[in-house]
Amino acid sequence: MSSLVVFSAQGRFAQKLLNDLMENYSNALRPVEDTDKALNVTLQITLSQIKDMDERNQVLTTYLWVRQIWHDAYLHWDKDEYDGLEVIRIPSNLVWRPDIVLYNNADEEDSSGPPDTNVVLRYNGEITWDSPAITKSSCRVDVSYFPFDSQECNLTFGSWTYNGNQVDIRMGMESGDLSDFVENVEWECHGMPAVKNVIMYGCCSDPYPDITYTVLLKRRSSFYIFNLLLPCFLISFLAPLGFYLPADSGEKVSLGVTVLLALTVFQLMVAESMPPSESVPLIGKYYIATMTMITASTSLTIFIMNIHFCGAEAKPVPHWAKVLIIDYMSKIFFVYEVGENCTTPESDRGTLFSEDPLASLERDGYFDKGFYGDCHHDDRNHSQFNGYNHRDHRHGNGYHHNNSNYRQQSELSIPEKLTGYTYDHGNGYLSGVGYHHDNSYSKTFGADSYNKTTTGTGCVCICGQHQKVVRNIEYIANCFREQRAHQAKGAEWKKVAKVMDRFFMWVFFIMVFLMSILVMAKAT
Repeated sequence: MSSLVVFSAQGRFAQKLLNDLMENYSNALRPVEDTDKALNVTLQITLSQIKDMDERNQVLTTYLWVRQIWHDAYLHWDKDEYDGLEVIRIPSNLVWRPDIVLYNNADEEDSSGPPDTNVVLRYNGEITWDSPAITKSSCRVDVSYFPFDSQECNLTFGSWTYNGNQVDIRMGMESGDLSDFVENVEWECHGMPAVKNVIMYGCCSDPYPDITYTVLLKRRSSFYIFNLLLPCFLISFLAPLGFYLPADSGEKVSLGVTVLLALTVFQLMVAESMPPSESVPLIGKYYIATMTMITASTSLTIFIMNIHFCGAEAKPVPHWAKVLIIDYMSKIFFVYEVGENCTTPESDRGTLFSEDPLASLERDGYFDKGFYGDCHHDDRNHSQFNGYNHRDHRHGNGYHHNNSNYRQQSELSIPEKLTGYTYDHGNGYLSGVGYHHDNSYSKTFGADSYNKTTTGTGCVCICGQHQKVVRNIEYIANCFREQRAHQAKGAEWKKVAKVMDRFFMWVFFIMVFLMSILVMAKAT
């Protein structure tokens, strides 16, 4: 019951105190007894939360608690006269307040100033005014190292109308208070140092003090690494793999163009969030470098595809290209033809396309007695196959089983084996150095007759019908040789293109890796 009486008494004295204080008080004038003296105002800022950082518009939105402390020469009392009352809380609009504002304010809509919260008035005239404020301050954002960037945003507070000779602003602490700071999902706050400045403006000859708080921010880059950098890093590795695609697939150029379009989309996403300034963000440089590399790889792919499809109509592969690319670089990059590997002897690799289709005719017995029949040599006339002609009409000895089958054997099988023999159109001989006779000739036709037909360079007499067959054989053999030569020429160009594909694939892999390491090194 006694406590209620005490509280009631204090409430009555507080009302009396307020009436006495406000009786002849004016909140329009600076509360000093000597107008030549400056009124000291202590400023203390507590950073509660970073609400937003608009990089494109370069605006920092923060939630602050602003504390201002000063002495009012007309608002003090003897506490003993008012039952020991030391502190009262009254509306702030009843007392004089310093016109301290945020100099670099960027909020166009907020013109009402701080809210009218109560002030704490002590018996000695000390006034403490705590007010919350959501501020939008201009901040020069440097995105050169985005998304690994750090920003320094200034909050400059000062009196708008009073100069330093009238109101002197002092720092309550050496830095902003971060004890009640609420962590931001995008930014880390590493400090808020404060500094007092005294500036002489061109409009006025008096000094104007201000206190500048610098908010040190560092971006949390995990979001951008997983959503912008990592996809770009993975996409950039597709560019070298385009060289590994077979040229016949027709998708080499399409892959490069698709990757280029994907990176363009990411580049546009970054450009929309960054301010239009001269400084290009680090991730933008990475995108541009990757896009340039992919453009170069696509251009090289088109060039290599032209080499691959140049075909037999092109000139032969130059000697230096054969030595450098086919002989050496193909071994370095493990490029081999079908049936060829790193253990294939060097002498056997040249036979993949150079083997004459008629090289083993004699080995397989095409020049046997059944083919030449019974012939005799006459120095005055061409050799004739008498026995063959008679047997051919009589279907004897199984040599006229089927004309079509025989022609097939003559035109298809024989050209695969005949080599080293030359047909003499003037004399009707099929001759060749190194022709070895078969003992069956001497046994069947007699040694003398056989020796006549095989003396000299080893020529064999051929009848008129066989002369036509031999001419056809020569034509077909030449066609096969030309076809094989064209195939070998085209295969050499294809191998050159394949080796160049492998070479540029590894070159671009190394470039992508080094570029990624360089980006991470600059970020740290």
